[in-house]
Amino acid sequence: MRRADRLFQIVQYLRGGRLLTARALADRLEVSDRTIYRDIADLVGSGVPIEGEAGIGYLMRSGYDLPPLMFNRAEIAALVAGARMIRSFGGADMALAAEEALTKIEAVLPEALRASAAGVAIDAHDAGALSDKDRAMVDRLDRATADHLKVTLVYRDAEGRPSERTVRPLGLWFWGKVWTLIAWCELRDDFRMFRIDRIAAATESAPFRPERDKSLKTFLQSDACRRPSP
Repeated sequence: MRRADRLFQIVQYLRGGRLLTARALADRLEVSDRTIYRDIADLVGSGVPIEGEAGIGYLMRSGYDLPPLMFNRAEIAALVAGARMIRSFGGADMALAAEEALTKIEAVLPEALRASAAGVAIDAHDAGALSDKDRAMVDRLDRATADHLKVTLVYRDAEGRPSERTVRPLGLWFWGKVWTLIAWCELRDDFRMFRIDRIAAATESAPFRPERDKSLKTFLQSDACRRPSP
C-alpha cells in the first residue's frame, strides 16, 4: 500500500470518535507500530485534529472531512492532455471513460482553475490511425488482462501468414501509431508482443493464475522486452 493511501485509511478509521490503538491500526494496515506513530505525527503536523497518545489510543472528533482533491496548473495540463490522448488513441470504452474523466475533473475544479483546464493547448487526433475494429480489440484485451483470462489469438505475421496462439495477456503498449499486446505465449513458452492490427480474432478462454516468472515485471527485465514478435 502506498503511504498516501495508508494515511487516508488512518483518517477513515479514526473518524467519528472511534478510539483505536496504534497496534490495532498497525494490524489493519499490516505495518509496524512505529510506522503508525510516524504517520499520526505527520497527520497532526499537517492539521488533522487527531487526539490521543501512544499506549492509550487515538481518535478524531466527528465533523472532520478531508480537504477536496486539488491540482496545480501543471497537474491539470498533464491530466487533460493524457485524457485527450486516450480519447483519440485508446479503445472505444477507454475513449468514453476519458471523456467522462475530463468532465469530472472540470466539475471538481474551482472556477479560477476551470479556465486552465479548458485552455490546455495540447490535443491529439488519430487521423484514422485506429480502426473501430482495433479500438474494440484494445478494450477486449484490456478486460482480459484485468480479469486474468487466457486468450486464443488468430494472428498474422508481417507476411500475412496466420497462426493460432493461446496467450496470457499481461499488458498493452502504445507506440504512437500501433498498439501491441504483451503476453506469455503458451505455444512458444516465452514472452511475445503482438500487434493489435494483426490480430484477426480473439477468443477468451480459461482464467489463469498470475505467476512471477510469467509476469509483466519479469518481461520488463527480460531480453524479450527489446525484441518484436514475429
